[in-house]
Amino acid sequence: MQKNQIIFVGFYILGSSLALYTEIKELNMEVIIIAKIVEAVEAVKLVRSGDVVMIGGFGNVGNPKRLIDLLADTDIHDLTVIANDLGTPNVGLGRWVRNRMLKKAIGTYFTYNTEAAELYFDGKLNLEMMPQGTFAESIRAGGCGIGGFYTKVGAGTELTAHCETKVIDGEAYVLAYPLKADVALLHARKADAMGNLVYEKTARNFNPLMATAAALTIVEVDEIVETGMLSPEEIVTPYIYVDVLVPQDRGAVK
Repeated sequence: MQKNQIIFVGFYILGSSLALYTEIKELNMEVIIIAKIVEAVEAVKLVRSGDVVMIGGFGNVGNPKRLIDLLADTDIHDLTVIANDLGTPNVGLGRWVRNRMLKKAIGTYFTYNTEAAELYFDGKLNLEMMPQGTFAESIRAGGCGIGGFYTKVGAGTELTAHCETKVIDGEAYVLAYPLKADVALLHARKADAMGNLVYEKTARNFNPLMATAAALTIVEVDEIVETGMLSPEEIVTPYIYVDVLVPQDRGAVK
């Protein structure tokens, strides 16, 4: 069924106002939310069982900790998670692993979470690993609408044995496909009321790429300022990629 598209513009939604979005989603209608500022407990209701979810962060740095913890306390299940790693046992995404919320994870480094490794070897969790650069470029391709790309990384190894191979200029390349998600859960240091994002040094990591590659982007932010207070030079992610803002202080704009 083809989705109808609704542009739902506004700057603030609090409390149960997201029920409108939820109802429209059930009717298979796509909603574009521009710079909504909502409480975390409402934002997590937009994630559904069976969703493909991108999670920003690198080793528990730069990930949306509050959103992750709130979702860990729900009965959501059968998620496909696209993330660099799965945190550590019972910390960050490690809580999702322990609660058996995942059916599959796509990323680059999972052995730091020994519980995830054990589930994999027991046949209870599907893990798909790829080189970190390929992972980042696959997300970028998903955001840019690129159908795939060839890379030399991993060619001829067990890691890419399942990939299509092509010889270019006498060298073997493997085909990598784009990564896209239903929802991206991200973290930023600061945002303005429109949704322009600023990150904190290396905590930026995969967050800007993932913001472009999801149908719905939810960003947990440390601080929200009035529109116009951010220098264009410090903005990394433009507001057009941001659907929902979740502030630490329950929606107050400074």
